[in-house]
Amino acid sequence: MIDGVDGKVTPLRKPRPCPECGKPSSRATFPFCSTRCKEIDLNRWLTGAYVIPVHEDDPEEGDGSLPDDDQTGRE
Repeated sequence: MIDGVDGKVTPLRKPRPCPECGKPSSRATFPFCSTRCKEIDLNRWLTGAYVIPVHEDDPEEGDGSLPDDDQTGRE
């Protein structure tokens, strides 16, 4: 939305808080407030501080292998 007199753009939404420090985020470094917070987050991903949990599949749910008792006759 553009104001009539000075031509400045007014954002429609309030800035969201930075996930690192809680300050309002900036457009240039969204969703962070600064390059510093952005680089802190990147460093945490690269060093393994953040991990995405992996759930092992249940071996009985069709992984393609047969159970041991069904493999009779094979050596």
